[in-house]
Amino acid sequence: MDFYTKALKQAENLQGKIKVESKIQIINNDDLSTAYTPGVARVSLEIAKNRSKAADLTIKGNSVAVVSDGSSVLGLGNIGPEAALPVMEGKCLLLKQFAGIDAYPIVLNTQNVDEVVSVVKNIAPGFAAINLEDISAPRCFEVEERLQGIGIPVFHDDQHGTAIVIHAALTNALRVVGKKMDQVKVVIFGAGAAGIATAKVVKPGSLVLFDSKGPINSGRDDLNIYKKEITQYRNYFQAENVDQAFKDADVFIGVSGKGKLDPDLISLMQKKSIVFALSNPDPEIAPIEAKRAGAQIVATGRSDFPNQINNVLAFPGVFRGLLDIGAKKVTEEMKQASAKALSSIVKNPTEEKILPTLFDKKVVPTISNAIKNL
Repeated sequence: MDFYTKALKQAENLQGKIKVESKIQIINNDDLSTAYTPGVARVSLEIAKNRSKAADLTIKGNSVAVVSDGSSVLGLGNIGPEAALPVMEGKCLLLKQFAGIDAYPIVLNTQNVDEVVSVVKNIAPGFAAINLEDISAPRCFEVEERLQGIGIPVFHDDQHGTAIVIHAALTNALRVVGKKMDQVKVVIFGAGAAGIATAKVVKPGSLVLFDSKGPINSGRDDLNIYKKEITQYRNYFQAENVDQAFKDADVFIGVSGKGKLDPDLISLMQKKSIVFALSNPDPEIAPIEAKRAGAQIVATGRSDFPNQINNVLAFPGVFRGLLDIGAKKVTEEMKQASAKALSSIVKNPTEEKILPTLFDKKVVPTISNAIKNL
């Protein structure tokens, strides 16, 4: 099916994927006086006395702002805020359908870090959480860091949602091949938001991270502070070249781009190797090629192959949990608990099923409960 054409026709027919609907109807003056002036003044005065009541007396308590500056949209790059809007609409739709959350797409006509931070801080009173989306690295790291402590959770899904699902998938894949996380060597292609976040969340025995210039190591003088941080990890392997990195590796994780993984590199890996080729719409290597080269378990970001790894498995449940407990921030403990909860849904993982499907009704409550029970 040509989903590109179908999506464009859908957009032309519907003018977007979401809309705002009223919870009440105004059919007479009493209704108007209750919903708006003069009755609404009483609600405002209650909140003025105690601002925290806004979460209970208005839409705030179930609202998430999905914020993007359009600088890194899907695999399309820096296409701007207007072009990012369809993607943000889709994210809002998913939050509503899977987690019952009222989400609003907010696209910004600035890519200046100070301005993005300022805008988000100033709109925060109207929301219970902020979902940062499609903001390019390394700017995305600074934006998220500077927004911590604003009184509501700020969650960059390209980083943490992706990392949570990868961690869950890898946990179950290792169960299938009979290996342990703290004993395997992991190679990651892509040192942007998803790659660096995954490197921080996954705790393998040995780790190598690649950017567009090759393996990241402490001898390079062109690394930003976020890449440098990874090289200081106790388990970081200081590879000098790609062959050295892949020698005896157990796991490949790709968040880099189409066709980036040469099949010959898989032959350098350990037996029972795991390949997560997650670039969309075209993975780092086609699943059939990865299998032919010797990989035992292969996952992609696509729904038309087995083992889809998609952050929609994480973020609806994460935000549902955050909103239900009125969280002020997202913690590392919450991310780890979310990954563990997601992996637990598949009781007996197999080579072709290491994660639940996006439509498994246990996913959102399992993750949200894991956060609420911390």
